[in-house]
Amino acid sequence: MERSKILVWDLPTRIAHWLLAASFIGAFATGDSERLRDVHVVLGYTMLGLVAFRLVWGFAGSRYARFGSFAFGPRAVLEYLKSLFTRAPRHYVGHNPAGSWAIYALLALSVLAGATGYATYSNLGGDWMEELHGGLANALLAVVIIHVLGVIASSILHRENLVRAMLSGYKSGDPADGIRGRRLLAGTALALGVAAFWIIAPGSLLMPGGGADQAAGHHSAHQDDD
Repeated sequence: MERSKILVWDLPTRIAHWLLAASFIGAFATGDSERLRDVHVVLGYTMLGLVAFRLVWGFAGSRYARFGSFAFGPRAVLEYLKSLFTRAPRHYVGHNPAGSWAIYALLALSVLAGATGYATYSNLGGDWMEELHGGLANALLAVVIIHVLGVIASSILHRENLVRAMLSGYKSGDPADGIRGRRLLAGTALALGVAAFWIIAPGSLLMPGGGADQAAGHHSAHQDDD
């Protein structure tokens, strides 16, 4: 079979992937900082927006971005994991079964963490909501670590650099398996939309006397009681 350089990941998929990763890292790093609370909140909103886009793109995107291309059941996941311990591990052009479950978990946990974060910022639910938000963030971090380890393992076993593929969009494979276009227009619109949000959000979403200030006052009140 002739193998050549083929386009697998369209531009919007790659932009959403890396912006979501960067937003989560930033949000997790600023989660315990009162001084950077507003940055944390905007990063959380960014994550929710990117997840919303990814959910839409899972139906409207190119071949390997669609959920239908990586809708694997438990048996497929187990068979794939078993194949990793053989001399001929199963190879997938798009997401493999184990990776697909990690992606679904990442998307679901991102929505839940974002929703509980919004509730915490809006002083809904009290301390238990804040603790739930922190627990979901930690669970999300655990899945991210598992996902990264899986990417490293798959890259070694299949002799292909999956990180580079998600940066460039290209893999080595059968020309018939490649997608036709990069979806440049949609990718540019996504990037500009995120950039515009970061320009507008600090002045419109984080109003003086809003959730951040209320939370800070609530925290100070607790300190005074002590």
